[in-house]
Formats: sequence, structure tokens, C-alpha cells
Amino acid sequence: MKSKDFQISRRTLLKAGGGLAAAGLASALPAPYVHAARSFKIGFVSPRTGPLAVFADPDEFTLAQVRKVVAQGIKVDGKTVPVEIIYKDSQSNSNRAAEVASELILNDGVDILVAASTPATTNPVADQAELNGVPCITNDTPWQPHFFGRGGDPKKGFNWTYHFFWGLEDIIGSFTSLWSQIETNRTVGSLWPNDPDGNAWGDKTIGFPPVLGQKSFKLVDIGRYQTPADDFSSYIIDFKAKGVDIVTGVVPPPDFANFWSQAGQQGFKPKIVTCAKACEFPAAIQSFGDRAEGLSVEVWWSPAHPFKSGMTGQSSAELAKAYTEATGKPWTMPLAFKHSLFEVALDALKRSGGPGNPEALRNAVRDTDYASVVGPVNFRKGPVPNVSKTPLVAGQWQRRGRDLELVVVENSQAPMVPVQAKLKPLA
Repeated sequence: MKSKDFQISRRTLLKAGGGLAAAGLASALPAPYVHAARSFKIGFVSPRTGPLAVFADPDEFTLAQVRKVVAQGIKVDGKTVPVEIIYKDSQSNSNRAAEVASELILNDGVDILVAASTPATTNPVADQAELNGVPCITNDTPWQPHFFGRGGDPKKGFNWTYHFFWGLEDIIGSFTSLWSQIETNRTVGSLWPNDPDGNAWGDKTIGFPPVLGQKSFKLVDIGRYQTPADDFSSYIIDFKAKGVDIVTGVVPPPDFANFWSQAGQQGFKPKIVTCAKACEFPAAIQSFGDRAEGLSVEVWWSPAHPFKSGMTGQSSAELAKAYTEATGKPWTMPLAFKHSLFEVALDALKRSGGPGNPEALRNAVRDTDYASVVGPVNFRKGPVPNVSKTPLVAGQWQRRGRDLELVVVENSQAPMVPVQAKLKPLA
């Protein structure tokens, strides 16, 4: 039987479930779907291995928290329903992400998919959910690469897939405000890879270029590079020749490590380096050694954020502390976004009426109005259908005693998050 035919027969049978005897339904459906009729299954896709693995560092801690919360099931219309979570590794590969998402839908019979960690994960997972008529919640991808990168139409939106995160307008506003805090020649060199993020950030319509021009920044952009990359000499030569004072980009940690090492070797000394992905993670920052001090980055979440979890009741500071105590590692931004994926998913499951009705669960996701540890999530507020925005600020890695700590230094786009220090130029 073709997967499309199987998908239709599955949905038809689930819709007709109220009119079938239990024995008849059990004989009509494969074992995974019999199980789904009496319990909820959540499929979770994440880049546990590969170059994006740093995004998955909090996964085990998050799954332990969630499994503890749902150990006795969840209440749905006064009844207790068991919850099972199935975890799949995308291997930091978009094709693999699509493959495991398909497995979760067609083989494991999940009721809902959740995924995070850049367009390489969220886009193919959401596409499989949309294709197969399964509710899906994603985050940790700027909404433009996720929505428009999947061919989204702002007049129509999607039928099954929902996403919450900040957008390019937020990071552009935050970065340009950050760069205006200290004196520079306002010349910005860009490091944008040839991937969904890099192409969106460098887009001449929705990305950085038009706004930088409006705000009197001069952009030096010699084109997209192919990732992974181990030689940035051409970029460094061009940046030096054109007097670049500010470097920005959306660069995987291994690529940035190569760039930043070569910049030091070739005597390139910008005043500000604000680089997404690479500078977001404590583990990556530690690998850069002393040259990490002063690097800046967008901050999606921190212990200073004034939000708490509706799932565990923890404040942002309490969640960060619990993570460090359990793992021995410093807090990391994906921690709260992985946590919030399950917050929002469980909230929708509780409002769905019970397992076995994909449309009802989809409608529950669509109607979400939830206070999460990363801020309010409401998919009806836009900026486009199926998307809810979360707040964004900017931070800098500054030395606190022996350690480098990411502190908030700019909050123009989210004034509810307190500023903790002032931006300092790179030494």
C-alpha cells in the first residue's frame, strides 16, 4: 500500500472510530494506531549528533523533566490519558530529519510532532507533518526562514504546522541598536552561509541588507560560503581592505572557530563581532579560548527573562539553575525552547478531547494562548498565520571572575527583559 493511501485510510478510520466496535477498530488498524487510540504519542526530532549537536545539549534533561511530569498521564476532560515520547536524531541533516519524521508518523503513529534547532530540522519535519495531516509544533528557527522557506503564503498559512520564535526584524533591530552603543565606522562585514538561514539573513528584501542601508551602515558582502568551511582568507582579506569594524553572520560553531582563529593569525581586529549560532553556546565559547571574551550574540532566553514554566512552575532562573545542578553545565538558550515545545504540546493535548482525532488536536494547537517559560505563545496573533513571536534581546560574553558569562546588553526589542551590563569593544 502506498504511504498516501495508508495516510488516507488511517485518517478515515480514526474519524469513524466513534461508530466502530473496539474489536473492529483493533483489527482494522496496525498495532501502533491501536496504541494511539488509548494514549498520546509525541514524536520529538532533534539534531543529537552532527554539527548542530550543540543545540541538543539540553535534550536529555528536558526529556527527563517532561517524562516526570507525564509519568501518571495527563487529564483530558476528566480522564487520565498516558503520554509516550519517541525521540529521533536528525543527525543535523535535513534529509534525515524528513526521514525520521516520516517514520514517526507512519511507523510509530504519533499524534503530534515537535522539533527545534534551525531550518535544517524544523522545515523538513514540518513539511512531513503538513503532507501527512499530523499536528506539529516547532521553534528555534527565525520565523521567516521557517515560514517562507517552506513556501508559506501569508494569505493562507499552513493547515497542520505551527511555529514560535523571533523574526529577522527583531534580530536586525537588536543588532543595529547594539552596534550603535560604541563608536565604529559603521562598516559591517557579513558571514552568511549558503543555507536557509544564511540566505534569509542576506536576502535583499527581508534580510539585513535593506535595513542596514536605512540605518547608515555600510555592508561588505562578498557572497555566501559553502558550509562546512575551513578557509576564510578571502573574507578576511576583503574585510581588512574595506575597513570592516563590525562582523556579523549566522555561522555554525566549527566554521566560526576557523574564521576567528584565522582572523587572529592574519591581524584582523574588528571592534564588534556579533555572530548567531556560533556565539550562542557555552561549549562553543569555551573552545574559542581567550578570544571568546567580548563576542556578542542575540539572546532568545536567559535566566534574567521574566517568564516561568506552566509545566513545572519554574522561573527562568530556576530552570537554568536546575539544569546546571543536574548536568554540571552552564545554562544554554535551547534549554528553555526545548522545554517550551513540550509545554505548548501538552497544553494542546489537554484541550484536544482525547487521542485519535488529529483535526481536534490541530485545532487545539491553533487556538493556543499560553504563558510559557520563553514568553506568551498565541498562534492567532501573527505576524503571519501559524506563527507566534517570542522576545529577543542581545548579549555579550563578559568575564565574571574566571569565567565568561553571557549578559544582556541590549533590549530595544524586548524592554521587559532587564539590561545587565553595557557593551564593551573587543580587546
